[in-house]
Amino acid sequence: MTTSTAPKAQTVELAGGEVHMLEAGSGPPLLVLHHSTGALGWRPLHEKLAESHRVILPDMPGYSRSTLPEWARDPRDLAILMIQLLRKQGLSNVTLVGLGFGGFIAAEMATMNSDLIGRLVLVGAPGIKPPEGDILDQMLIDHADYVRQGFRDEKTFEKFFGDLDDSDVRSLWEFNRVMTARVCWKPYMFNRRLPHLLPGVDVPTLLVWGEKDRVVPISIGREYARLLPNAKLEVIKAAGHLVDYEEPDRLARLIQSHAR
Repeated sequence: MTTSTAPKAQTVELAGGEVHMLEAGSGPPLLVLHHSTGALGWRPLHEKLAESHRVILPDMPGYSRSTLPEWARDPRDLAILMIQLLRKQGLSNVTLVGLGFGGFIAAEMATMNSDLIGRLVLVGAPGIKPPEGDILDQMLIDHADYVRQGFRDEKTFEKFFGDLDDSDVRSLWEFNRVMTARVCWKPYMFNRRLPHLLPGVDVPTLLVWGEKDRVVPISIGREYARLLPNAKLEVIKAAGHLVDYEEPDRLARLIQSHAR
């Protein structure tokens, strides 16, 4: 099934705040959790996935148009809220897709309540301390430079964000970085408890990494594959961290094949 319909926007009350969501398509539910830079609207990946699934794209609490929960101080707090969102929306057997930081949240969700999750997809997800290399710390560099590092090369970065005179994009990145700092500081972008909990997650899991990921080392992907009992790792040749921007069709096909 194909869809060319613009996504519908809605706002859901959750834990005393509001979560903004976009939704389009029909079929089995598929929830996409965005990068730490935010969702930045409905993109080609979401459109492609909506050809076969009911795609739900929330702005996680504290990001973009959703309310910032002042009490949240840990990625697991966001995971709890996203589980509450699934329940409030009456969703089960969901294909949960986490992009970058969203993959960290998705992994945490799977350790808490895997009964709601039918399939799990982690794309360049942090969450584990890398056995080799380091997770690029966005707090130490200009945010535009951080996003630049997410692409395989300068030319690809320029294709998407060449005109950084767009103050709205810059403001959104800076707003989102506030929430990332609140929940991911010390340790940055990993949870020492997570590796001990992952072996108990038997949800079929697809791990996707860009071969040239300069943000989240592929050693983390291999560690997820080792710890999760029902996981496979796919490496996208020549792609960077932002696989969803660079290779949306390829990523969508992998997700759709896994979600069947």
